[in-house]
Amino acid sequence: MNHHKIYEDLSLIAKRARKTLIVFFMLFIFLILYFWKIQVLDHKQYWEKSENNRIREVIIPPQRGLIRARNNTILARNIGSYKVSIIRENCEDFEDSLQNIAVLLNLEIEELRERIDKYRSLPLFRPIIIKDNLTLQEVSRIEARRLEMPELLLQSEPKREYPYGTFASHVLGYLQEISPTELQTEVYRQRRPGDLVGKTGIEKQYEDRLLGTEGELLEVVNSLGRVMGKVSEVKPIPGKTVWLTLDVELQQIAEEILEGREGAVIVMDPKSGGVLAWASFPNFDPNKFINRFTPEEWIDLRDNPNFPLQNRAIRGLYPPGSVFKLTMGLAALQSRTITERTSFFCSGVVQIYRQPRHCWYEPGHGRLTLVSAIKNSCNIFFYQTGRLMEIDTIAHYGKMLGLGVKTGIDIPGESEGLLPTREWKKTARKEPWYPGDTISVAIGQGPMIVTPLQVAVHTSVIANRGRMVDPYLVESRRNGLEGPVENRSPSSNNYVSIDPNHFEVVIEGSWMAVNDGGTAAAARVPGFDVCGKTGSTQTIGREAAERLAEQNIEVRKTHSWFTGFAPKENPRVVVTILIEYGGGGGETAAPLSKKLFERFKEIYVR
Repeated sequence: MNHHKIYEDLSLIAKRARKTLIVFFMLFIFLILYFWKIQVLDHKQYWEKSENNRIREVIIPPQRGLIRARNNTILARNIGSYKVSIIRENCEDFEDSLQNIAVLLNLEIEELRERIDKYRSLPLFRPIIIKDNLTLQEVSRIEARRLEMPELLLQSEPKREYPYGTFASHVLGYLQEISPTELQTEVYRQRRPGDLVGKTGIEKQYEDRLLGTEGELLEVVNSLGRVMGKVSEVKPIPGKTVWLTLDVELQQIAEEILEGREGAVIVMDPKSGGVLAWASFPNFDPNKFINRFTPEEWIDLRDNPNFPLQNRAIRGLYPPGSVFKLTMGLAALQSRTITERTSFFCSGVVQIYRQPRHCWYEPGHGRLTLVSAIKNSCNIFFYQTGRLMEIDTIAHYGKMLGLGVKTGIDIPGESEGLLPTREWKKTARKEPWYPGDTISVAIGQGPMIVTPLQVAVHTSVIANRGRMVDPYLVESRRNGLEGPVENRSPSSNNYVSIDPNHFEVVIEGSWMAVNDGGTAAAARVPGFDVCGKTGSTQTIGREAAERLAEQNIEVRKTHSWFTGFAPKENPRVVVTILIEYGGGGGETAAPLSKKLFERFKEIYVR
């Protein structure tokens, strides 16, 4: 036997054995390192995952605070509701689960998939809401399949309800699901995907007050998702009630007179700034926003040609028309351009800068002072006054009286408006300001735009003989909030830099406009001394005219304004109305205002 060859064969085996040992050793080291990574580096991640398989965290949403009118009428409340979520971690076959859920809840498979994909970045154990506002039949079907579909989580939650539908909808606003973009902002950093948040109106402005604090329930569940016990529970804290200044009866009348008319109505207390009625039409039903929109439904609503979501009281921008003549009168008196005895002759037309300028009353008014010019809304008088003034002077006093600047009202979305100046035209239009431009501004036309709320505030300043007022919708004292205090004394407020005697002149003119056969005579209420001013703004775009014509509506080229207050001494209420394409202010807006003045007198004047 050749022992040398035997030893050679053993040597080869030994060599291979060493290589195998090295491989096993490296695998062992790899496993040690892998287990070390799991147990040391990633222990928290796997511990949380294992705990979530045993302990389920259930967020208990709080009851949202109520919204009440000044007489305690509930305008926004909560009712019981159910929602269902999917826990993707519990799905044995995700695609199969989608098919079963779609059939169970009568959902389109693509809609369901889109809903889940929206929050795909969330951990798999986090529930994603797939349907809310469930019917009793849907709740029953889900409960009956709890064991076979552990991926579904059924929860009760408070659902927002607006018991009066469209009533005061632009004031209340609406709730809608928080967007992924909003979740990244500082304001909503504590909110969760699927939460409903205030998007407009009081619901948005006072979100922090209305929201409350969510509770938390930790419960033990088995592998099928069945609850085996409770670990701990923190009760939710309801949101706080918000009381509004709105008067339900006046609000109802304001909405009734706007029905079928595009426009806005504001009723204010000129002493405090509290808004008694706020209507914008077309309006919307905020209840529809509680159920989550499909993208198509949202686009249809957003692109509605009547713009029902637009809060015209603060977002609508309109030339003020002859309403601005009150401002012109005060500006001309305070700047000493004219006096209360200054007069101009109106023959129906006048040549200014080689251009004929017409009064609305073709025969002409004859010789007028400022008081009679306001009473008759004479264009010629204010053309002549505007010819003597600088545009920057007019803009200065207009802003002082509340036009072309934000009022600071306590709901979001307010537009600023515009009172033009020389610098504005030079910057915006790259043109110099011409004297002829001032003539148009003098009667509230030209490149100037204001909101109905600004006009209401402007009217309150005049009613107060120069005392400024801050409008508001939420009562500060009753809600324990900082801000405007109801029934503030005149001595505690700022006054504009205009001689109080000048206010008496324009107030006398506006009183005569209503009570002495002037342009606002349709607003007269016996025994209430209404003072007011009408306005008509000649403006309409081609698209708007075509839209009105398609609806078989007579195409009118003017918006209809009325703004006024009552009574003349110690005024208690301001009414401002804007009707889009309503025709003359005296024939449309003024008679509508009469209904509000009459009802206010019945309710508040004894």
